[in-house]
Amino acid sequence: MATAAAPEGQRGDDRGAPTGDDKGGLRAALGGLTTRGRSFLAAGVAAAICAYVLGQGDLLRVGLLLAVLPLICAGVLYRTRYRVAGSRRLSPHRAPVGSEARVHLRMDNVSRLPTGLLMLQDHVPYMLGPRPRFVLDRVEAGGRREVSYRVRSDLRGRFPLGPLQLRLNDPFGMCELTRSFSAYDTLTVVPRTESLPPVKLAGEAAGYGDGRQRSLALAGDDDVIPRTYRHGDDLRRVHWRSTARYGELMVRREEQPQRARCTVLLDTRRIAFQGAGPDSAFEWAVSGAASALVHMLERGYSVRLLTDTGTAVPGEGAEGFAGATQDSAEAAGLMMDTLAVVDHSDGAGLSRAYDLLRGGNEGLLIAFVGDIDEEQAAVAARMRQRSGAAVAFVLDSGTWLTGGAVTGAVDERLRQLREAGWTALAVRPGARLAELWQQAGGARAETAAGDTYGGWS
Repeated sequence: MATAAAPEGQRGDDRGAPTGDDKGGLRAALGGLTTRGRSFLAAGVAAAICAYVLGQGDLLRVGLLLAVLPLICAGVLYRTRYRVAGSRRLSPHRAPVGSEARVHLRMDNVSRLPTGLLMLQDHVPYMLGPRPRFVLDRVEAGGRREVSYRVRSDLRGRFPLGPLQLRLNDPFGMCELTRSFSAYDTLTVVPRTESLPPVKLAGEAAGYGDGRQRSLALAGDDDVIPRTYRHGDDLRRVHWRSTARYGELMVRREEQPQRARCTVLLDTRRIAFQGAGPDSAFEWAVSGAASALVHMLERGYSVRLLTDTGTAVPGEGAEGFAGATQDSAEAAGLMMDTLAVVDHSDGAGLSRAYDLLRGGNEGLLIAFVGDIDEEQAAVAARMRQRSGAAVAFVLDSGTWLTGGAVTGAVDERLRQLREAGWTALAVRPGARLAELWQQAGGARAETAAGDTYGGWS
């Protein structure tokens, strides 16, 4: 929630409203004359000049009345001493592409005087829709008014909302002053995610729970790693040799569950994707990566997001993986924020991502890649050696532009990846990730039955 204070009449206050001296404030008040006020002032001056030339006293009084009325309204509006505070609340702060978020605005009159008619306007980027405007009736002293509006975007990104603008009008509509709050909020539009079926992909570890495997202390009596006795430990696990060595009760480490790991690789190379817009191949890859991240976190995996630039999210925690020591919702939010603003990179290959993969304990690797040549397919093939299992969704962006069938070059890359041990699937225009995910699970079953190349080509 963002909070700020609106002006005390023409003057600022100590809570963030604009400040200025009396002379500058009065000049601004006169500059705020509306078309009606300027017309009255011009008509009054013209009538006064005509009355002086023609010697008409009654016309002079009428002219003075017309000229003085807007000046009096500007002066009264300038001397107004009420103060209002505004706040904004987003629901939710993260909205998927194509869905709506609601923005709640609240105005509080914190002065001892009631306000006049207030016109409220919030600054909104054009991608989110038209700029909302509201007219608030007289707000009593200590009172409040609440309004709300909806925003929607078909594009990913982080969009600033605010600052709020407050317009003050006099009862005759002669003068209008605009003041801005200083605070703003940010709406994050994240990629749309798709619910994925709970299938077992090729190479997933079986055993203790979904996505977990047992970590056994494979040690003999001499090289066992004991720990200090804790209240409630089984006395049958006391390690007497270590107890004698350390002078306190020591017990053997018990079998402990270890969360399986998953790395989601997103190819962002500009040369790998053609086209732009919500229906482009790149946006499908970003949405697919987001869906895979959320799905694997829900299954209990320790997950990280990796791009071709070598950037890993999160960068801290359990060796760069999220979920083991962090709250899954927080980890998902961090990675979704990254995907909300991810853009094309100028890189030419996947070597940086390959260097970041350590090998031996990477777990499942899920990749969303664009156009790859023979050299990059060879790099991806080496990645397979540094992971427990690997699934690749290959997008030929050229077919997305034409809506045609998968080309022979893509079939050759799929064959190269499959020979290296990948479960590789081609992504046609408009394909649903849930169906491909199901086919990846089917590829595992067919491989177990003796089919080397899996699901479909």
